[in-house]
Amino acid sequence: MTRCRFMLVVAFVVAGLPVFADEGFTPLFNGRDLTGWKPFLRAPKDGKTPDPKDTWSIVDGYIRCTGKPNGYIATEKEYGDYTLKLKWRFPADSKGGNSGVLLHTQAKDEVWPQSIEAQLFAGRAGDFWLIYPPQASLDVDKARQDPKQARHYFRMIDNVEKKFGEWNDYEITCTGGDITLIVNGKKVNEGRNGNLKKGRIALQSEGAEVHFKDVMIKTAK
Repeated sequence: MTRCRFMLVVAFVVAGLPVFADEGFTPLFNGRDLTGWKPFLRAPKDGKTPDPKDTWSIVDGYIRCTGKPNGYIATEKEYGDYTLKLKWRFPADSKGGNSGVLLHTQAKDEVWPQSIEAQLFAGRAGDFWLIYPPQASLDVDKARQDPKQARHYFRMIDNVEKKFGEWNDYEITCTGGDITLIVNGKKVNEGRNGNLKKGRIALQSEGAEVHFKDVMIKTAK
């Protein structure tokens, strides 16, 4: 290992970040605060402005989301062709619930913004949701289209998620209008020819406590 690479690896270890430097990945989450991310939360019916700190916090180097109210944190920057890696889990004492990774999220902040959702609902991680057709489109195998929700596409295989309390790996590759989802090392979904090819990356708050860490990106050169 060259001295330059050695020093970079040491810097990642000291900072408590995953060592993906040699793979060309760059952290989107620094393990300390939400620098580089912008929160947006749906206002409750009482009209009070929700405090993002009540929804999003940093605990032991991971992002803790309470799930309430609905909303998300989105990267301040937009990204096009890339591979995104992250880890997520639902607490061990929970019943799971809902969350997701929003891809190619467009500029208007709303719940929910125009995007392609890589699902994290417990038991359905790796499904696609289009938010919302026809403004968001993606060609996915029609055999896996939800007969009750046309904008929902089931993953290819089941039994890929770990027990609550254990960290799962998500690897998401976006190339042009194509998207591939890998959960815990297994390819679970793919879509082609999407009309959204660039935008922010967002993590959802959607009713259940969920944790995120090791959020890393490698952009195409």
